[in-house]
Amino acid sequence: MRNVATEAIVTGGGKRRFRGSPRNPYQGRERPWLHTQRRWNLTGWAFLIPAALLIAVMSFIPMIQALFLSFQTGRGSRLSWADPLWLNFERLLSDEIFKLTVFNTFFYLVIQVPIMLVLAMILANLLNDPKLKFKAFWRTVIFLPCAVSLVSYSLVFRTMFATDGFVNDTLMALGLMDEPTNWLGEGWTARFVLIIGLLWRWTGYNMIFFLAALQNVDYSTIEAARVDGASSLKTFWFVTVPQLKPMIVLTAIMSINGTLQLFDESWSLTNGGPAYQSMSMSHYLYELSFLKNPNVGYGAAISYVILIMVAVLAFIQMKVGDKRD
Repeated sequence: MRNVATEAIVTGGGKRRFRGSPRNPYQGRERPWLHTQRRWNLTGWAFLIPAALLIAVMSFIPMIQALFLSFQTGRGSRLSWADPLWLNFERLLSDEIFKLTVFNTFFYLVIQVPIMLVLAMILANLLNDPKLKFKAFWRTVIFLPCAVSLVSYSLVFRTMFATDGFVNDTLMALGLMDEPTNWLGEGWTARFVLIIGLLWRWTGYNMIFFLAALQNVDYSTIEAARVDGASSLKTFWFVTVPQLKPMIVLTAIMSINGTLQLFDESWSLTNGGPAYQSMSMSHYLYELSFLKNPNVGYGAAISYVILIMVAVLAFIQMKVGDKRD
């Protein structure tokens, strides 16, 4: 006996369908825009395109314009192509002030960044102790400096390190100095005041990153080290620190990039003084571009030198720090 539900008949036009099966009006048609995966892709692009356009308009296009600008000379808006084109970059080699600002910036980087990251790791490890009381309070207190207004803390530091300020009075009262030191009026002392300000402001910020990373550390490895008789210092150095390596690389890259582009503290805390002795590269770039007979072409050349330094150091850190198989 024939199964009517599955009997095939030939209809007009030579198309074949099965009797008893419902007619599908969309049979043979493709509707790719309704496909789930493609809808997700379109939704993703809908979110990405506006952000990508904003980044292109606000970042990449100005970077290209600055590159063209670095090959031009002139004052204000009266610019012309340099002869030769690399004239601004050639001028950098004989600019003693620029060389001084490069030295200052790398001095801050070499001294401040390692101290800051070590302090941040130590503080994060101490504040991650489950037996510590008032952990939220201590974390807030240490993190708070990076939320303080730059102008406010600069005024406080300038007052503290003034000739008749708190620091001189305290050191003289303890017998460590016979006479006041002009902290902001001498080159080396002004640099160290700026480093102290950077440490005070940004150590707590990096501490938060290490605290977050410590939440992913396998606590069983720490317990195993303690059972084996390892001291707290050895446990921290040989067990905890290796597991923090990805976060160490991240914070090091951010800190080095931030120091190479340092502007705020140089401008507000020491004003680059005395006589450019504490001025950073970005501060010098700002003065050339917007103050003292602006030369935007030469300033653009300096900005590209800073960009190259940041890119090279970030690349080296990524190669040294990334040891994944």
